[in-house]
Amino acid sequence: QVQLVESGGGLVQAGGSLRLSCAASGSIFSIHDMGWYRQAPGKQRELVATITSTGNTNYADSVKGRFTISRDNAKNTVYLQMNSLKPEDTAVYYCNAQISKRVGPRRYDYWGQGTQVTVSS
Repeated sequence: QVQLVESGGGLVQAGGSLRLSCAASGSIFSIHDMGWYRQAPGKQRELVATITSTGNTNYADSVKGRFTISRDNAKNTVYLQMNSLKPEDTAVYYCNAQISKRVGPRRYDYWGQGTQVTVSS
């Protein structure tokens, strides 16, 4: 059993900052790519940022220069620092992790429960 538990969402004014955290626990041998996705009302889930186990990052164009993804491998935790927030960043943010439970190539895809981020204008 693997769980991803997110925290750090909330209500913030435009221009403000929030930091999301996502901790993985359970039957984990190793964690590969981790990432954040978001889903706004009436829209499809979209990629926000991803980070590999060695720290290579990838960002959606809409958040480049404002958001920073990082991870602490010792704590099995990924973070998303969000600065200069805009009303269009309002969404439910989901954590994702690709996890191996034992030695070998097989990876499992896990998702957190989601945390609401609301940016007021």
